[in-house]
Amino acid sequence: MNPVSKRFLTYIQHHTTSDEDSSTFPSTKNQLDFAAFLAEECKTIGLQEVSVDAHGYVTAFLPGTTKNAPIIGFIAHMDTSPDASGENILPNIVENYDGNTIPLKEGCLSPEEFPFLKDYIGQTLITTDGTTLLGADDKAGIAEILTAMEYLMAHPEIPHGDIRIAFTPDEEIGKGVDFFNVEAFGADFAYTLDGGRIGELEYENFNAARALIKIRGKNVHPGTAKNVMVNAALIGTEIAALLPADEIPGKTEGYEGFFHLCSFEGTTTYAELDYIIRDFDKASFEKRKSLIQSIVDKKNEEHSNCIELELTDQYYNMLSQIEPCMEIIDLAKQAMLDCGIAPIIQPIRGGTDGARLSFMGLPCPNLFAGGHNFHSNFEFVPVESMEKAVEMIVRIAELATSKT
Repeated sequence: MNPVSKRFLTYIQHHTTSDEDSSTFPSTKNQLDFAAFLAEECKTIGLQEVSVDAHGYVTAFLPGTTKNAPIIGFIAHMDTSPDASGENILPNIVENYDGNTIPLKEGCLSPEEFPFLKDYIGQTLITTDGTTLLGADDKAGIAEILTAMEYLMAHPEIPHGDIRIAFTPDEEIGKGVDFFNVEAFGADFAYTLDGGRIGELEYENFNAARALIKIRGKNVHPGTAKNVMVNAALIGTEIAALLPADEIPGKTEGYEGFFHLCSFEGTTTYAELDYIIRDFDKASFEKRKSLIQSIVDKKNEEHSNCIELELTDQYYNMLSQIEPCMEIIDLAKQAMLDCGIAPIIQPIRGGTDGARLSFMGLPCPNLFAGGHNFHSNFEFVPVESMEKAVEMIVRIAELATSKT
């Protein structure tokens, strides 16, 4: 078994699901436990200045073999999505994949449903057993970064500048860099290893907001409810019906934005709708937020101000922060080409720690980690994609020395 897949299979045994309802940071103790584990791993392979701070950030340093090169950061997140179970992960290793359906304990990975499986015929796939997610988002990224650092230390003949690495908690709930100290990290620029399929190179992402709608109703016996009852759950359905039916995740792609109803819980007395709002264009993003506000205002007029809207911006499109330093995109693109990887430059229909870090003064585009079907029980990662990610990281570090 090669080093990157061995690391990955070890890391996914750590249960690190983040918790959006938690009031702590990190949101779960398990992430702190994993952070301590990774810190020991960093020390074992010989990285310097290894630390875990009070917030669970793991940082480490690899001194350069040459001077006057930019300081590059590589970053990945430790938590897994709360959208699916990340506990007791039982990986399924499919060697020399033949292009046919892969049966799982629950469900299957079918080329008819997931046609990109055909791109990996002859390769080794690591899948879930169908009962949990896999954790390639983003433990594949962690494994790739540490394997690349170990490789550089074993090959001092490869020139590279100083390298900083960081592993963050709570990325999946949008809090991954709430306490990240960019100045102390000390990189000139960085890359997150948090993308999907091999070749992805991303420096555009959604503008993002959350809309939490709370409705307080009034319940009386339905037999005597006329002109008295205010049905909170019913008002919630009215609000949902006023949003564009075609502007949802299941009907959009590319640069198209959406409203996504993440949850709807309600009774006659109280209902709560939890939406996320996404759009690449800032003006359209603002219009989406205004639409939600106007719908709530309209329904408040009809129902005696029984609705509360909490509208919160989460992150913004990093494009504006990357455009002044496109040389870091060219660097990653050339590294991919040198490693025989076809770059796939596309917008992220989501967000990364890198988006927020870019607005905090650390330009930080996103690179592939290799996985597919993130946040689901059908997640898988090709081993060869992880190996190529390691090669890419090493080549980025080497190429950067010629840019000075």
